[in-house]
Amino acid sequence: MRIGIFGGSFNPIHIGHLILAQECWDKFRLDKVIFVPAYMPPHKELQGKVSAADRLNMVRIALEGDDRFEISTYEIDQAAVSYSIDTIKYLKGKYEKNDTFFFLTGADSAENLSKWKDIDKILELTTFIIATRPGWNEDNAYEDSVKYATIPLVEISSTMIRDRIKKRKPIDFLIPCKVVQYIRDKGLYRG
Repeated sequence: MRIGIFGGSFNPIHIGHLILAQECWDKFRLDKVIFVPAYMPPHKELQGKVSAADRLNMVRIALEGDDRFEISTYEIDQAAVSYSIDTIKYLKGKYEKNDTFFFLTGADSAENLSKWKDIDKILELTTFIIATRPGWNEDNAYEDSVKYATIPLVEISSTMIRDRIKKRKPIDFLIPCKVVQYIRDKGLYRG
């Protein structure tokens, strides 16, 4: 099998995340993409005071009914800072030895690869895919070790969505409609 691993805080998950996963699934002929919500990412503080359980629920809602995508709760179950290398080792241990793993990330996260814990081991255990946007040409010290997937330009970020919610602006069509309803029902990100 060809398996993509897509980690993130998904705070909240939005259509940009889904587009990235879909484009990598298609371009690299992946059998599935495993979304791995972080309990606590190592390189940034979580904003919005939303629980790991709520972030996980939003990912579940967003992926519901799509057989290309599944979820691993490994990092949330650890209830600690999450490192990609540990998640990769865990997931590789759950599958067959001859399965091929791809680690998906956006260009914004890839800008600091040299700071990732055990990045050389990550690059050894997986094929690293950086999802870029049209016109992106960032210098990357690991350029020979990664593959690129150009995804459609969608100017959406979780930060922007949280900000819109605080300002009582609409978020419809930026995230799956059932996730919008979950956020409204729970009163998430209001401030």
